[in-house]
Amino acid sequence: MQIPRSIVSAATLALLAATAAPVQAQQKMRPGLWEHSVSMKSQSGQMEAAMAEMQKSLASMPPEQRKQMEQMMAQQGVGMGPKGQTVKICVTKEQADLDNIPQQEGCTQKVQRVDASTMKVAFSCKGGQGQPPSSGEGTVTMQGPTAYTGQFKFKTQAQGKPEQIDMAQSGKWLSDNCGAIQPMQPPKPAR
Repeated sequence: MQIPRSIVSAATLALLAATAAPVQAQQKMRPGLWEHSVSMKSQSGQMEAAMAEMQKSLASMPPEQRKQMEQMMAQQGVGMGPKGQTVKICVTKEQADLDNIPQQEGCTQKVQRVDASTMKVAFSCKGGQGQPPSSGEGTVTMQGPTAYTGQFKFKTQAQGKPEQIDMAQSGKWLSDNCGAIQPMQPPKPAR
């Protein structure tokens, strides 16, 4: 089973919720390289089985091929471990200064500030190109300009059946220099 892109899209939107919104007017998220750790649990267990299968496939590759695959994933800022995935994202100064979140194409979101450090986030993605629609909501709590935690629940489809996913995440600032990781660009407007 392949993990639906809508799950990845929803996870990315949730990650971006923390990366783009300031904690308060005077204190903003620190620009630079961020590492986001995400663990997800599905009601059906299909996603966990797919992740285990992907890790098993990676482990069974010849060492040279596995090294190539891990390097390719690392260049894109993605890592897989026993407790979940890590994603590195480059946050520009402009993105850190915005109180809106870069959106993926086909997705909308609503961010509501609860207090100086906590936001409620709701999102919806239309799907398309063989991917099911998804929607979800959760909270993100900043622990100063260099760390956050978040909890989300979202709904999608896996193999044509409704699926609910619970996601826990955390993020930490790593460096002023993003290295090879490029900032996420907002989607181009439709013409």
